[in-house]
Amino acid sequence: MPQPAVPELFEDDSHSVVEIRTDSLQGLRELGPPDLVHLVKQPNKSTTRQVGVYHHVTGIDASSSASLAAYINTLTYTPTDKINRVTSGLYCCYNAFSRVDMRVQVQIPGTVESYCVDERGNKLEATEEHWLETYLCSVLRAYSYADNGSGDTIKRIIGVRRFNPITSTEQEQRFLDAAEKLFFNGWQLGSDPEIQVPNLVSNHLTSGLLHYIRITGRFASGINLFQKLREKDPEISSLLARVYIAGDEEVKAITLLHEAIEELPMDYSLLDCQAEFCNRKGRSELALEIAKRGVVSAPSEFGTWARLAEIYVAQENWELALLTLNSCPMFTYQDKDAPRLPEPSRISLPLAPETLCDEIDDAGATPGDQEVHPTLRRLAAGNYKGTFHKAYMLLTEITKKIGWDQLLKIRSQVFVMEEEYRNERQPVPSGKSQNASTIALRGTDTPKPNGHGEPEPLPSTSSSEEGEDGEEPPAAASHLEPDVSKPSSSVTVRSGAETPQPQPPSSDPTHQQYVQFQHKRLCERWLDNLFMVLYEDLRIYTIWRTEAAQYKQQQLAYKKNSEEWEILGELAERLHHPDEAVEAWQACLSMRFSPKAMRGVLRLYERHGDNRGVLGALIRLIAWQYRWYSEFSPDLYYAIRKLIEDDGAVKVRSIIQATSLPQHILDLTHQYAGLCAAFRSDGTEG
Repeated sequence: MPQPAVPELFEDDSHSVVEIRTDSLQGLRELGPPDLVHLVKQPNKSTTRQVGVYHHVTGIDASSSASLAAYINTLTYTPTDKINRVTSGLYCCYNAFSRVDMRVQVQIPGTVESYCVDERGNKLEATEEHWLETYLCSVLRAYSYADNGSGDTIKRIIGVRRFNPITSTEQEQRFLDAAEKLFFNGWQLGSDPEIQVPNLVSNHLTSGLLHYIRITGRFASGINLFQKLREKDPEISSLLARVYIAGDEEVKAITLLHEAIEELPMDYSLLDCQAEFCNRKGRSELALEIAKRGVVSAPSEFGTWARLAEIYVAQENWELALLTLNSCPMFTYQDKDAPRLPEPSRISLPLAPETLCDEIDDAGATPGDQEVHPTLRRLAAGNYKGTFHKAYMLLTEITKKIGWDQLLKIRSQVFVMEEEYRNERQPVPSGKSQNASTIALRGTDTPKPNGHGEPEPLPSTSSSEEGEDGEEPPAAASHLEPDVSKPSSSVTVRSGAETPQPQPPSSDPTHQQYVQFQHKRLCERWLDNLFMVLYEDLRIYTIWRTEAAQYKQQQLAYKKNSEEWEILGELAERLHHPDEAVEAWQACLSMRFSPKAMRGVLRLYERHGDNRGVLGALIRLIAWQYRWYSEFSPDLYYAIRKLIEDDGAVKVRSIIQATSLPQHILDLTHQYAGLCAAFRSDGTEG
């Protein structure tokens, strides 16, 4: 195993990063930021001048002060810095249960002191209960903050070392024991951004447990845990059922769900699990009624409405799918807790010699070398997260199945369009008409359009036409005329806003037309914005594909810089065009190594069952992550485990060895395969 390199961020003399971390404690809302390690160094030949350096870390054993002190002791010798020595170190690890920062101060040589700091900066005694809570939070953060290539918060933090907190069955048992002891306090940790209110079965502890079980394939351990917890509270049946399903014990899952729903007929977690299973098995007619009950049981939760919309999509009931989507309660995205520290005075990101490899060199054509075209940079959909991301993906799924023009037609059938509203010159409909939520639940047929809401065609995108923000289309695309109709405006309303009562005059000769108009719904403003964002995605995608075809026909090279290819790859993937996405990512990889692009190519290999291609991509991703101080990625571990499950450990090891990369690079992948063997994963027996 190569000697890991350690990043160092040099503290600005005017700002203490430890004090800033203390001040930020009262603003933490989730699991907390990665652990902070702060060292004080002084030159070997001086006793007066000192400098503070720091980095962040996840996955270190935080079960006691001794284990954290042991990590600091590993940093006392740095091969890249032979002129300074470490005189003291401070390890800070956040306890999200008690909302305190656990701290271990190590004097070198000298004493070890442990204590905790509360939100007001008060220094408190660290108890055994504190350490149990801190240990569990540390493991959950290691999985939650692992770099999965999504570009989330952890990706933006410089100098983060990532370790695997669980590398043996003994360590797994300690983790599950801690989870069992603290399970009924899990709601205190918060929840995923799609959850309105954390509860017993929807919080960061339960999602972390399910994530761990899925990644490692340790279904028996998960079943054992949730069976014991279910004896204390039947609500936990939904978690047990999900593990049964993931572990391919579907008969047990269905039996359990049936029994649990008889006992708790309006438990939305149980109903959602059952509806999801039925829909995935192609029984959307069964899933529909279950999902409707789920909405009734938890009308303020995004997940229940999204599940109902998903089922309407499966049934190709596009009108009700849109109405249901329109009824989804949307939540402001709550990002992971991240340290808010000042700019360091200097940054040292040493490269371990063992990780040098041309095939993972991302320093060549870096993203900043060429300017990304403003139209590509302005695509908003790539920034969606939480409920807005999931809603957008539902909308793109509908578009993929029926086409953009048909989507606009259905939109004009169910929502009041601005043009027809102006023509009617009447108050916005409400009052006697049913709202979208009621229609979605009852399944009432939507009245036909009154003829005023047909989509407007997009004028020719000639060279003189400008985009919505005055920007021209991408370079060399100004002559194109994308076959994407621009959506006409709908009458929108803010979520929860009251609307005036309609007063239709019965003697009006256009009364019948108004009645049809009256049965239409107001489109939520956020959904109307999603239509406009989707239009822009489709417009840019159409321009790209048309241009590429023209260049190919003329036998000319279609040129973009590496970051533009990344953006186009994400765009194609959002719009459910996987082959075109891979084309863009491969173009990006031909210029420089990009983990985002390589993960996209990896998904293509997985989809096509090309296990050699999968392994080749994994080897490079594992090496790249190690170069950036990450010895653990749950997603990459999962991919290796599935490969071994399919082909067996012996074959996987032989394919790794046959790869034309340096042995020290291959050894990093062997480490993941060894982890599967330690947990006796399927396929490791041979």
